[in-house]
Amino acid sequence: MPDTMIPDPLQAHAAPELTPAQVFALYPPHGDTLASLLASRAAAIPDAEALLFQSRSWTYRQLQDGADALAAVLAAQGIRAGDPVAHVAPNSDLAVLLFLALARIGALFVPLNPALTDDELHYQLQHSQAVAAFAPHSLCERVAQIVARCSCAARVGALEALGYDAADAAAALACIEAQRPQDAPALAQPGPDDPVVVIYTSGTTGFPKGVVHSQRTVVWSAEVFVGRLRLQPRERMLTVFPLFHVNALFYSFAGALACGGTFITAAKFSASTFWQTAVDTGATQLNILAALGTILGLRPRSEFNPAHRIRKIYGGPISVDMFRLFQQEFSVPLLIEGYGMSEIPSTCSNPYEGPHKPGSIGRAGVHPRFDGAFAQLRVVDDDGRDVAVGEAGELLVQTPTLFVAYLNDAQQTAEAFRDGWFATGDLVRMDADGYFYFVARKKDIIRKRGENISGAELDAALGRHPDLAEAATLAVPSELGEDDILAVLVARDGMAPTHEAVIDWCRAHMAAIKVPRYLVFADALPKTPTQRVAKHLLKKDAALIARARDMEVAP
Repeated sequence: MPDTMIPDPLQAHAAPELTPAQVFALYPPHGDTLASLLASRAAAIPDAEALLFQSRSWTYRQLQDGADALAAVLAAQGIRAGDPVAHVAPNSDLAVLLFLALARIGALFVPLNPALTDDELHYQLQHSQAVAAFAPHSLCERVAQIVARCSCAARVGALEALGYDAADAAAALACIEAQRPQDAPALAQPGPDDPVVVIYTSGTTGFPKGVVHSQRTVVWSAEVFVGRLRLQPRERMLTVFPLFHVNALFYSFAGALACGGTFITAAKFSASTFWQTAVDTGATQLNILAALGTILGLRPRSEFNPAHRIRKIYGGPISVDMFRLFQQEFSVPLLIEGYGMSEIPSTCSNPYEGPHKPGSIGRAGVHPRFDGAFAQLRVVDDDGRDVAVGEAGELLVQTPTLFVAYLNDAQQTAEAFRDGWFATGDLVRMDADGYFYFVARKKDIIRKRGENISGAELDAALGRHPDLAEAATLAVPSELGEDDILAVLVARDGMAPTHEAVIDWCRAHMAAIKVPRYLVFADALPKTPTQRVAKHLLKKDAALIARARDMEVAP
């Protein structure tokens, strides 16, 4: 077997697994809306655990009752179909209830990151034109001050009024039910194509865009995820990602709903207690990004608890080293690498049955309820022509889980497409087996001496230096024209590599044209809310660039 292939880990699974079709057949049909999906599961498994947050456990019956009651409360407060409603808080069960309740009304759930600056939150609240904003009492004054600067004049509500601090799910449900109007009129049924959520992008190239998704695209993304990982009704799906991220909301939460499993979340991620949390909650499935895998890999092994039950991980990018780390050291048999964006969830992944190709983002996504192709992918040059197998080009996508639009921005919505295909801005290549490989962001290409060099490739290479925790490379002007390479480096704890030692390592491990000319050390790299390196902020840091040492000039 080639070194690039991973043995099929599924042979180790003793318990028989249902196919996605068999899982879906356990429940009554639904109408491709969140309310109908929840009702389907609540009808079949009302007493099964649907949601776990800290000590609060919700059954499917309680979750549906809570969502219905909260929808009636919100409607009585004047929230109508199409109204944007912000949630500015860490993850909790109330965030899930609010999402489901707004979906029941046909309003828009707008989850925002409470760690953003006041100006960043002001932009998103103003841009979304939120009619209401819910936050914990500890954040309400801050949110109210930000809202006061907005033209939308959103009403600010404390989540505590909805049971945020209740001792258990029954108490939280009673708190909501007590506010339900006795004569509340019946709510209209939203349709599958009605918008339901706005996810703000990380804003790595400027102001974040509000990505609008419909009820159908959320539900279908969840069902694709059931097929992607062969999720079972017994699945206990743990997320450490915030609910303003597609990964947590569409895959972990909605995926748990689609398979009839349990969604587990916490207010924040703790690396030191992660494995104990996994044991305590009985988690069987986890999603990761590269940063999370790296963090766990760097933690003391004394924190690892081998009693955990996690058997399936989805994420990306997943390097060969990360495969080995989780399979050999952390005893997780199955890792599936895939690719998606806020605009195009469930685009592609390595197939569950294999073969699994580490470093590949997989093949075009399929939906277990539909025959044939689901997502369609093309790799094209700058003129829109398909490139040959093995050549790099921009990834274009058509998929039924495509976003509806960028909120309040018809121009950017139109500019996101090329001849009806969504242009990802990502450079990829496809091999002869139809597997795709991420090369770089189109705007993360360094042009040096007539060659295109991937910044992401250099970042990964520098990240393998034994004394470096992470690195980010940038294009800087060269006196010869085109670009030179600047590398921003963060040392591992306890390590103090010199500029000379790093450049010597680069010369030994990289092609000469890829060796950075400039090096600068930093305490940390700025990150987006989804923990990607914010290179646009590094490029703006004139002081950082001024401190960089030119390694082609003798000290």
